[in-house]
Amino acid sequence: MADAVQYRLERMSDELDDLERRGLFTRAELAEVVRRRRDFEFRLRRRSPLRSDFLDYIAYELRLDALRDLRKRAIIRATPDTSDHDADATDNDSSKKKKKRKKGKAKKWKKSVSDIAGVLRVLDIYRIATVRYKGDLDLWFRYLEFCRDKRHAIRYHPKVPGLWIYAAAWEFDQNLNVAAARALMQTGLRSCPESEDMWIEYLRMELTYLNKLKARKVALGEDVKTLQKKNNDASAWKEENKELFMSLNEQDEGPEESGSRGVALEGKEDLFWQQGLLIIQTIYHGATEALPSSLTLRKKFLEILNSVDLAHSDELKVEVMDDLKKDFSDSEDYWDWLARLQLSDSTSSSNFNRKEALSNKLNKSIQVYDEAVRRLPTSRMYSLYAKFWMGVLFADTEDSISLFHGGEFDASGFTSCILEVYQNAESSGCLTEDLACQYVSLYLRLGGLEEAPGRLEEARNLAKKLCNGPLSHAADLWNLRASIEMKSLATSTGSSSFSKEDLSSLFDLFNVALPKLPIPEAEELWHTAMKLFSHEKVYFEKLVKCAMLSLSCAGGSDCGASVSSAIVGWILQRDGIKQARKMYKRFLALPRPSFKFFQYCIELETNLASIGNQDSLVNARKLYDSALDLYPQERELWRNYYNVELKVGTSETANAIYWRARKVLGDSTALDIPHS
Repeated sequence: MADAVQYRLERMSDELDDLERRGLFTRAELAEVVRRRRDFEFRLRRRSPLRSDFLDYIAYELRLDALRDLRKRAIIRATPDTSDHDADATDNDSSKKKKKRKKGKAKKWKKSVSDIAGVLRVLDIYRIATVRYKGDLDLWFRYLEFCRDKRHAIRYHPKVPGLWIYAAAWEFDQNLNVAAARALMQTGLRSCPESEDMWIEYLRMELTYLNKLKARKVALGEDVKTLQKKNNDASAWKEENKELFMSLNEQDEGPEESGSRGVALEGKEDLFWQQGLLIIQTIYHGATEALPSSLTLRKKFLEILNSVDLAHSDELKVEVMDDLKKDFSDSEDYWDWLARLQLSDSTSSSNFNRKEALSNKLNKSIQVYDEAVRRLPTSRMYSLYAKFWMGVLFADTEDSISLFHGGEFDASGFTSCILEVYQNAESSGCLTEDLACQYVSLYLRLGGLEEAPGRLEEARNLAKKLCNGPLSHAADLWNLRASIEMKSLATSTGSSSFSKEDLSSLFDLFNVALPKLPIPEAEELWHTAMKLFSHEKVYFEKLVKCAMLSLSCAGGSDCGASVSSAIVGWILQRDGIKQARKMYKRFLALPRPSFKFFQYCIELETNLASIGNQDSLVNARKLYDSALDLYPQERELWRNYYNVELKVGTSETANAIYWRARKVLGDSTALDIPHS
C-alpha cells in the first residue's frame, strides 16, 4: 500500500515544480499539500474506504484548485505594464499596444501541467469512487455534474449515448437553451448514429419544444383551432365565448376584416403544424437511414405519431407502415406485431356492440397471421401464431390478451383454429420439438376447458405418433409422452399403483426412448424412470445397464454425473452403503469418470467418516487419490482433501497432502490455507 501511495505522489512532482516556479505556492505550502494528499491516499487504500473519504479528498482538491486559480488571476493583474511611458501615442497606437500587452501576458501564463492537474485528479478520484460504490446514484450524479461543468464527460466518452442525452436534457430543461440542446443531440447523433435511444429522445425533445410553442401561441391568442370544438355547434360555442376572440384594441372590426384575420391565423397555425411534421419527417428519415434494420425504432416512431396531432400526420403514418412492410416483410416479428396491432383498432367499436367489435378485431388479426404463414412458412412464424391463440384462449398464460377475458367474449369456439395452426405446421415440416410439446399439451388443456376426458386419449395418440415420427430424438416430447402414459394408466385403473402389465408397457417405453437420447438431454426422463422402477429390482438393474452403456458413450463428461449419482442414491436408500459402494465402483470403472461424480462419491464417504466410520475414511482417501490422478490441477479437490485430513486424519497426513499439492500445482500459495 505504501509503495502505491508513494508512486502516486511521485507522479505529482511536475505539477508541484510548476506551481513553485510560477510563484503560486511557496515550498512550505507545497509540503503541506503533499502531506494532506498522502493522508488522503492512505485513507483511500484502506481495506474498506468510506464514501466520505472520497468526497473529502475531492472537496480538498477543488478548494486547492480554486485557490490556485485566484492567485494566478491576481498575479496576472499585478503584472507591470512595460509600455506605460508611451502616453502620447495616438488612440490607434494605444489600442494596438493594449492588444500586444494582453498577448504577452497570455503567452507568459499559457496553460501548463498545473492548470489541468487538479481537474484530472478529481476525475480520477471520482472514477475510483464510482467503481467502489457502483450503486450509489448520488455519487454518480455528482460525477456527471462535475464532468458537465468541466466539459469532460462527453470529451472523454463521446460514444456513450446517455451522456449526450443527459447534456442535452440539461440544456433544454435547466438552461432553457433549445439551440444548444439541439446542437448537442445532432452532434451526439453523428458520434452515435446507431443509438435508438438518441433518435427517440431527439424526437421527443423536438415534440416537447413544439408543444411549448403551441402553448405560447394559445396564450397569445394566435391558435384558432385549439379554441374551436370539432362538432356542429362550433359557431354557437364561439358566439357564447366571443370575449376570447376580441382584439386587443377596442375598435370594432367589420365582418370582412374579421374573416380575413381568422383565415390568416388559421394559415399561421397550419404552417406551424406543417413545420412540426417536417421536423418529424427529417428525424424519421435520418433514423431509418442510420438504422435500416431496426424494427423497434420504426414501431416507436409510429407510437409517437399516434400520440400527437399534426397536419398531414396520417400521410406520414401511411409512409411508415409502407416502409415497414417493404423492409420487414421477411421478419416474423413484424407480422406478429402487425397482427396484434389490429386489436388496438377502435374504428369498429362505435358501429357494433362490444362482442361484435372484438370478433371483428380478432378476424383482422387472423387474416394478418394467415398471410404471414403463407409468406413465411417457418417454425418461428407458426410459434408466434400459436402463442397469439394461447393468449386469446387462456387467461393464465404469460402473454394472455386481457381484451378477450372480460366475460364478454367466449373464446372456446375458436379451439379448432389453434389446432389447425399446429396441424399446418406439422404438414409443412415446421413442427419443432417445442411446438410439438405445445401441440400435445394443448389437448390436455382443452380437455379441462371443454370438460372432455377424451382429450387425454387424443393427446396420448398424438404424442405416440410424433415420437415415432421425425421427432423421435426430442427428449422433452418423450418425457411428455411418458407422463401422459402414466396419467392415462392411472386414470383407467383408478389407482396410483401399476400392475405388472402396466409396468412392463411403461418399461418398454423407457427402453425405447433412453438408448436413443443423449444423457444431457434426457436427464429428466432418466430420473422419472428411476423413481418409477426404484423398487423393481429387475427393471432397475436393466436401467443401470442401459445407463452404463450411455455413460460410456458420453465419455465420462459431467453431464451424466446426476444420473449416476441418482442411481447410487436410490441403491443407498434401498440396500445400504455396501451395495452403494459396489455400484459407484462400477461407474468409476468406466473410461474417465466425471469429476462431479467423484465429488459425489467422496462426499458420501466423508460424511460417514466424520461420524467415526473408519472404512469410509479409507475409501475416501482412495477416491481422493484416484480423482487426483485424473484431475491433478483441481485446486478445490486438493483443498477438500487437506481439510478432511485435518478433521478426521492426523497432522502428518494433512501436511503430506499440503506438500503434495505444492509440488503438483507448482505454487506456494496453491491452497491458500495455513499449515503447520
